[in-house]
Amino acid sequence: MAEPIVELKNVKIYQGDSLILSDVNISVNKGEFVYLVGKTGTGKSSLLKTLYGDLELREGEGKVVGYDLKKMDWKKVPYLRRNLGVVFQDFQLLTDRDVNNNFKFVLKATGWKDEKLMDEKIADVLDKVGLKTKGFKLPFKLSGGEQQRVDIARALLNSPKLILADEPTGNLDPETSDEIMQLLFHISRDYGTAVVMASHDYMVVTKFPARTIKTERGKVYDNASVSIA
Repeated sequence: MAEPIVELKNVKIYQGDSLILSDVNISVNKGEFVYLVGKTGTGKSSLLKTLYGDLELREGEGKVVGYDLKKMDWKKVPYLRRNLGVVFQDFQLLTDRDVNNNFKFVLKATGWKDEKLMDEKIADVLDKVGLKTKGFKLPFKLSGGEQQRVDIARALLNSPKLILADEPTGNLDPETSDEIMQLLFHISRDYGTAVVMASHDYMVVTKFPARTIKTERGKVYDNASVSIA
């Protein structure tokens, strides 16, 4: 039976006093890959922020990885985020320390204490993204594609049920972009991790087809046609 990782019912999403999206009804299952598409300013980022607890859910029902978004407060948000991986377009890696210590920082911040277990976990996620030997490198000594792989590996540290990826191929050349897409599909398929990826890159969405959710004129359309224009 399908296991829902994201469930939003009759949700309205606000930024301050402005209503951004209404009638949001979305369900994403374990291991499913879903694109979130739409023009800039149509609410993609607001929807992602609602899913990782950055925007309060005021109206409707919402569950993400078993957490009730209606009951979210600042104390509970870290627990929600431990079950999520978030991948950003601009990597957001700490530039003053190598990859291993970037990851250690995240693990310690999410409650890990055993050094040996942390080292094993770091080696495991780097291996999953094909960067087994790069743990001792400083982020700025890596290529853009390698930095994005590091960002994905960091998102995998707490074995999340859901990865939220915000334009992860936005700053990459086409060849590197293809490699990152193949990696995200591989994670979704082989580890059963649901992936929701925001993108406005028509080429990526057509080359790697998957279920598509579209934000447009204050609404959300499921199984939308791929035309993003």
